[in-house]
Amino acid sequence: MKHVPVMIREVLKYLPVDPDGITLDMTGGGGGHSAAMLKEISAKGRLIVLDRDPDAVVRLKERFAENPNVTVVHSNFSDFDTVLDELGISSVSSILADFGVSLFHLKTAERGFSFRSQGPLDMRMNPADRLTAAEVVNSYSRETLANLIRKYGEDDFAWNIATAIVAARAIKRIETTVQLADIIASAVPRKAQKPGISPATKTFQALRIYVNGELDAIEKMLGKLEKYMDKGGKAVFISFHSLEDRLVKDYFREFEKECVCPPGLPVCTCGKVRTFRQITRKPLTAKEDEIEMNPLSRSAKLRAAERV
Repeated sequence: MKHVPVMIREVLKYLPVDPDGITLDMTGGGGGHSAAMLKEISAKGRLIVLDRDPDAVVRLKERFAENPNVTVVHSNFSDFDTVLDELGISSVSSILADFGVSLFHLKTAERGFSFRSQGPLDMRMNPADRLTAAEVVNSYSRETLANLIRKYGEDDFAWNIATAIVAARAIKRIETTVQLADIIASAVPRKAQKPGISPATKTFQALRIYVNGELDAIEKMLGKLEKYMDKGGKAVFISFHSLEDRLVKDYFREFEKECVCPPGLPVCTCGKVRTFRQITRKPLTAKEDEIEMNPLSRSAKLRAAERV
């Protein structure tokens, strides 16, 4: 399967790589973004590539085996600080994170991410993690399932879907992706189903986010960002749904502020200083030609900021 890095033109424009600096790709995936950035890195520069999926790490190490200034590490991006500390790196000049599901995950049926192909109901980015989507749908209460689908999938029919799941599992354990997708489709009214969009889309998103702790990982990573970035360094994040994008947007807005004292105080007492400048006030989206070539880029949103 051919890996196509999302919004690569925009990444290279808004994340100018310091040839002699240290660049961190937090989500190596298929290596497309890393390969493009590597072209800008000199013999003195360094590229650190992370991925939480051990299979992806194997592929990345093979891809960059001939590049001595590339270091590939098996790690969740939420623990990037630990990786940098262990490598003796105090700060980096460029950071990229693409929060989307890789084409490899979607096309590999046995990983259980796609409702379009029959596979075990898994959805773990790291197979070493304990919790699977099957455990969630077969053991969680209707109330918990509904809340989970509503919170992480933003699905208006969360209660209907949770009710259908509980009823179905009482007859037979839910083991596969297609089995779950059919249950979801039966719970969503026909008139509410949009042409070309599976009614299972939002529930599968919700389960994937929950099983992998994706939003928690983003929050944890953002909380450490300013400490590990060079002054003048750039950060680019690519999100694929509103929950991710909101976290990034709110973070940059908060850290772009200076004084947050109540209005009316004669002098600042909070001591807050500005640590980031937003480069993109509104998220950038993929151009039409890219969407035509790579439909997965349709929902991508890119935000960029500079450490000040």
